[in-house]
Amino acid sequence: MLTDTILEDPRWDTLDFETLAETAAHATLAHLALKAEDFEIAVLACDDARIAVLNADFRDKDKATNVLSWPSEERGAEDDGADPLPPEQSLPGMPEELGDIAISYDTCLKEADAAGKSLADHCTHLVVHGVLHLLGYDHIRDKDATLMEGHEVAILGKLGLPDPYDDT
Repeated sequence: MLTDTILEDPRWDTLDFETLAETAAHATLAHLALKAEDFEIAVLACDDARIAVLNADFRDKDKATNVLSWPSEERGAEDDGADPLPPEQSLPGMPEELGDIAISYDTCLKEADAAGKSLADHCTHLVVHGVLHLLGYDHIRDKDATLMEGHEVAILGKLGLPDPYDDT
């Protein structure tokens, strides 16, 4: 398995979140021509209380958020809009850790409801988003955001999901 998922909140069971996370992570790596069997990702499916603590501890933001990611190493591109270098396996035959993702049920549900989207579709988007962060993609600089969002839209499209940035 590509993803090692820990369900801290039982509400995630209603989504079959382990399968959702595995599917989204596989689709992301496949889109970038990376072999899923070469990597592993830890995913924590939690609630707002837990993610608020993580957000405060790691980002000095004392509030809940939808998704957080911690890459195992810095992979970001120096030039705005450039693709990050792909991760390499340090030990042949052993999966390389890409990093960790945490996602909050409460915030995801609020956002999905507000946008009129299904919770599963919104969470799939956020797992794709988190995996892209682990791979060095970001959205701080304008061209980086355009690149990352383009990948998200393409990956979700391949999964049969609509463009999450289309407000029409």
